[in-house]
Parts: sequence; C-alpha cells; structure tokens
Amino acid sequence: MESDVENCNITASGVISREIGELNLAYMLLAQKLVKQDKAEAMFRLGVGRELADLLANMSLSQIVKLAASNFLLCSFRLDDRPMFAVVGEGKEPALQQAHMSILMAARQAQAQAQAPMRGASAA
Repeated sequence: MESDVENCNITASGVISREIGELNLAYMLLAQKLVKQDKAEAMFRLGVGRELADLLANMSLSQIVKLAASNFLLCSFRLDDRPMFAVVGEGKEPALQQAHMSILMAARQAQAQAQAPMRGASAA
C-alpha cells in the first residue's frame, strides 16, 4: 500500500516535470520568435532586457531544447501583483484592459531600468 502511494507520487512528479519541460519549450520558442520579429516589442512584452533578448535571438534549437528540459519553470507570469491582477479582473472593455495593462507593464519596466544602474553601483 505504501509503495503504491510512493509510485503514484513518483509518476505524478514525472508527469509534472515533463509538462514543465513542454511549457518551457513552447515559451522559449515563442520568446525567440517574438525577439526575431521585433526586438523592442518583444523586450516590452516579455519584460526582458536587451542582453537577454539578444541571447534568445541567437540560441540554436538544440540549445533551446536543452534549456527547456529543466524541471524549473522558465517563464514568469505577471499576474503576481495586485494592480496587474485587478486590471484583468475588472470586467472592462478589452481594449481598455489592454491599455491599462500596457501602462502597468511600461511603468514596471521603467522602474526596473531605473533601478538597474543602482544595482550595478552597489555590486561594484
């Protein structure tokens, strides 16, 4: 009985790891496609800097597959803060929701860029 539960947990863990790998691969391929089509827009949409965008654009398929095989989720979702979640849940017109979401994302990106030199200075 105990070994059945243990086997079930191992199987569930394997399934979850495989699904995370599949999600990572889909995300990485989409991110690379976005960067190759329009780097500036991709940087904004993905919330990544120029260095990471360049790295994504230049990765080979085998590098992406290898990186995606990790059992750690490589993408991050932006519904992790209350203002962003509130915009999605307000039931506004889709165009207005998208505008509010863009404003919040732009503000977050600008804040991150403003803090980047400070982080570099404190590391030196």
